[in-house]
Order: sequence, then structure tokens, then C-alpha cells
Amino acid sequence: MTKVDVNVNVHHLTRVEGHGNIVVDVKNGELVRCELQIVEAPRFFEAMLRGRPYMEASHITSRICGICATGHATASLRATETALGVEISEQTELLRKLLFHGETLDSHILHVYMLVAPDFLGVGSVLPLAASHPEVVKRALRMKKLAGDLCALVSGRHTHPIAMTVGGFTHLPTVKELLAMKERLVAARKDLDETIALLKTLPWPQFERETEYVSLKKEDEYAYIDGVIATTDGFTYSLPDYRKVTNETLVPHSTAKHCKHNRESYMVGALARFNNNYRQLHPKAKAVAEEFGMQPIVTNTFLNSAAQAIEIVHCVEDSIQLIDQLAGRGIEEEPLYQFQGKGGEGVGSCDVPRGILFHNYVIDDDGLIEEANCIIPTGQNYANMEADMRALVPQILDQPQEKITHMMEMLIRAYDPCISCSTHFLEVEFIGN
Repeated sequence: MTKVDVNVNVHHLTRVEGHGNIVVDVKNGELVRCELQIVEAPRFFEAMLRGRPYMEASHITSRICGICATGHATASLRATETALGVEISEQTELLRKLLFHGETLDSHILHVYMLVAPDFLGVGSVLPLAASHPEVVKRALRMKKLAGDLCALVSGRHTHPIAMTVGGFTHLPTVKELLAMKERLVAARKDLDETIALLKTLPWPQFERETEYVSLKKEDEYAYIDGVIATTDGFTYSLPDYRKVTNETLVPHSTAKHCKHNRESYMVGALARFNNNYRQLHPKAKAVAEEFGMQPIVTNTFLNSAAQAIEIVHCVEDSIQLIDQLAGRGIEEEPLYQFQGKGGEGVGSCDVPRGILFHNYVIDDDGLIEEANCIIPTGQNYANMEADMRALVPQILDQPQEKITHMMEMLIRAYDPCISCSTHFLEVEFIGN
């Protein structure tokens, strides 16, 4: 190990969502301290839910995040439906999958193009990128608009869905509208090809660290909604047993909890889904993985962004197939659920863009929420972020101070962290003597 002291203090790391501090202390080449400090105040969404009618839960929790609003709403609905014994129709299931793809596309395109690409293209943000690489930004905006319009078609607006409700939808798209969206998705394949061509040229950092990857899993599809909890260490759990995986603990340097399962940490997100569900990817998405040289198990955290690009292709192709199914069966008005006067407990889970998400509710016989527990993907990643930092710092101590700083920033950004639902800043601080 290089016998150096590192003393770098960088404020305002942009292109992350939320506020935190990175503290790294290297003395005489030895890593003395390495922490990801989360300093956001608690937001108390679980307390907001207590005493509220069950039908309000999905609308309240969709406000946890403006990027994963559909994911929170869907997990909330599945928890509520499980607690109340509500069975959803095939039409509702297909529409929710289609809507979920729209949000996944929107989030992944945002991260890959506007948060990660500037690191590789030599600019500080998407604003100078618009001047230096206008075709890249225009492509990203086209793709984001398509994703947003898909969400609006199914859920009533681009974010914070209003048409989803317990057991179904209060508003339905027409077959004509769905087929028009299919045409746009097919036309978007050109932008997908150019996206992959761009990403193949990027110099992804070389970094490997084995860890446990946790995601939803199904045998017959690439799982985003429901399924079982699976890990690359060979464990499988039903959704009600989610606490056996998350094992939340407090740490003194963070307002956010840490999670661990079979090891000291685990990772959730696109790379975890890729490693657990590669076999269920659409063939075109698998072909992209081959172009990137990626096969499970991938242990380079920086390639989480590449896994997101693979999922972009999967979501577009699967959306086309879902629209064909919906158009073939027809869209029909369906009766909405009426409360039966009996409560219960339920767990709902979705694999949102940043990883596996859990909602757990206890609903009483008056239809009011007694207890609520929500475990967010980024919270599950914090311990693994720190483990990656501890592994990466010694490998790059021979680099210039500016390079060390940039690599640490890129490592955190690779996780696509959502520290809170609004964009603040992440302070990076390396402390020497």
C-alpha cells in the first residue's frame, strides 16, 4: 500500500438525490476511517400512515419519492390487498406491469444520461453536456418523454399515480391509445441502439468486490412486482419474512439504518436483479449484456449503470409485448373493491429502479392503518456503499488527489442513491493529518 496521507475536502457533490457526507481518513497509507454519513432528518411517512384509511396509503406513500412514486404506490397497494385478501384481475396485473416499466425507463434514463454520463464525457452536469453533446441530451429527453407519457397513459399523470386503486384502476386507457403507444415504443428502438452504442464506448472503472445481491425473483418473468426474495448466496424467503433479510441496525454516524443478511452488507438495484434474474431477461436485453461482456455474477459496482441500460431495453421490449396482450384481450371496466369490514396484515414488495422495496401494513376492522413499516432500497445499500469505499480507497491511493475524489464520487453515484426524495448535495471529505 502506498504510504501517503490523503487530505481532500470536496463539498457539494452533485448528481445525487439527498444530503450526506463521505468521510475518509488515510494516514501513512492506512485507511483509518471510512464512513457514509447520512444527515437527512427522518421523514416519518410511517407515522403519517397510522390512523389513515387504507385507501389513502398508496397516495400518501407515493410522495416518499418523486422518481419511484409508482413503485411506492404499487408496493403500498400490494400490501393493502394482501392484508384485505383482495385478488386482482389479469387486466390490472398487466396494466400495473406496463406502468411499472414506464417508471423504470424514466428513472434509468435519468440516471444513465444525466447523472452518470457527464462523468465520462468530461463535464460537470447535464447543462454543459447539452452544449458539448447536444445529440446525447436530445436523445435522453426524447426517451424520458416517452417514458413519462407511458406512465400518464396508464396512471393518469406522469408522476404520483392517481388512477391506481385497491383492486384495480379508476381510469383505463383505450386499446387505441395503447396501440399508439406501442408504435412509439417500436420507434424508440433506434434511440435504444444509439444508447447502447454510446455506453459501449465508455471507460467503465475496473473494480471488483464480491458481495451478496438481493432482489425479487420469479421463475417465469423478470421480477419487478411480487415474487420471492432471492439472494446470490442461495437464500430464498417469502415476502412476509423480509425482516430476516433486512436486519436493520442503527449506526452512530448516520440517521439512516444499515442492513445486512448473510454478510456484513448486501446490494440491491439493477445489478442485483441482473445477477438473480438474468435468465428471465428479454432476448434483446441478453444480447446487450453480451455486448457489454456481462454475465452473472457481475461484481463491479460501477456496472450497475450498465445493468440499468440492459433493463431499459428489457422494459421497452416487454412493454410492447404487454400492450399486445392487453389489446388482444380488450380493455374492460371492472368493479372496484368494496371494504368487507375485516382487516389484516400484509406485505407488498416491488423491485423499484434502486432495488427491492418493502411495505408492511396492519389494517384494523374499520379499515384504518394501525401499523406501517417501509424499507427503502437506498437504505439497504448504505452498508454496502461503505464496504465498497473501504475496498476502493486503498486501490487508488497512488492516483492524484483529484482522481481519488472523482472516483469516490462516481462510486456513490453508481448506486443511483435516493437519499431523500429531493435533490440536495452530498459532501465528500477526505481527512489526513
